[in-house]
Amino acid sequence: MYFAMNRFRIAIGHETAFEDVWKNRDSSLSEVPGFKEFRLLRGDTVADEGYTLFVSSSIWESHDAFSAWTKSENFRAAHKSAADNRAMYLGPPKFEGFSVVEGA
Repeated sequence: MYFAMNRFRIAIGHETAFEDVWKNRDSSLSEVPGFKEFRLLRGDTVADEGYTLFVSSSIWESHDAFSAWTKSENFRAAHKSAADNRAMYLGPPKFEGFSVVEGA
């Protein structure tokens, strides 16, 4: 199993708009081979730095399944409008990927 996460620093005041982008997106993830689950997580607001932390989290059967999706037309279509909302982001998202440690 593979966990893929992107951390987003969203400018204070843009949280609802950011959530709406995710709620209203045209997603075909459920049709992608190896895809298991998606969650959008909202973290704490860091007022002195001007952002609220969000994480997009997806679970995949394997790293190979995730990697194949990132090279697919579905991936390109899902991310084609990412730059449209640039004003709400404080910097680019930070990707983190994790494999399950078997037996732990």
